[in-house]
Amino acid sequence: MPGPVQAPPGYTVIARDAVHSTQDEIRALAAEGAADGTVLWAARQLTGRGRLARHWDSPEGNLYVSLLVRTGVDLADAAQLSFITALAVFYALGRHLAGKARLALKWPNDVLLDGAKVAGILLETETGTDGGQPLVMIGVGVNLVSHPADAAYPATDLTSAGCGHLTPAGLLGDYLAAFAEWRQRWQDGGFAPVHEAWLDRAAGLGGPVTARMPGQTLTGRFVTLDERGALVLETETGTRHRVTAGDVFF
Repeated sequence: MPGPVQAPPGYTVIARDAVHSTQDEIRALAAEGAADGTVLWAARQLTGRGRLARHWDSPEGNLYVSLLVRTGVDLADAAQLSFITALAVFYALGRHLAGKARLALKWPNDVLLDGAKVAGILLETETGTDGGQPLVMIGVGVNLVSHPADAAYPATDLTSAGCGHLTPAGLLGDYLAAFAEWRQRWQDGGFAPVHEAWLDRAAGLGGPVTARMPGQTLTGRFVTLDERGALVLETETGTRHRVTAGDVFF
């Protein structure tokens, strides 16, 4: 069973030894009336998943956690929590590295270490049963001691990268503290401060990028994020496209 975690005010951590999926578990807790800030942390997942229902390899030793947010905003704006989460993971990891220069944020929801994926984020939303308040389930997986060898995008873990002293409990406490701070900035100042901070840490900004979406692949230059968090891609002809979902490769 995972050990105790230092959680910020307003966040409650529920620890499990093994679950099928932390996302499914937090969804079930939400249906039972779990409060905003409820956190489900598991030592391992039996059927973990990432974006587009992809299997997420979940052996013991890495961090697997899902957080329930009852936002009070519409679902379109709730999607901005993905960027808040990415920044929180970035700063939590950065506390334990010699410098943050090894870390970068990859659109839409990955954290890179030395150019390889070290963490992924899965954001799922639904309309609440209370008449419309959106529920957001934010899943985070961080590779601390192992990583998949056959991922579509190169992956790594902290141990392989020479940073193997970090425990799941220690990282979880730092992540929740950073998430609470960035969420408050978002609530106070809107998406603008989050947008600026994310762009300052973005991988591939200004360079070539390929965006693969269902039924379409675009190649061009990663120009910026728009005001809602979509990736703006400019093709050779100068045409700009908003990419709101898909996989990107630099």
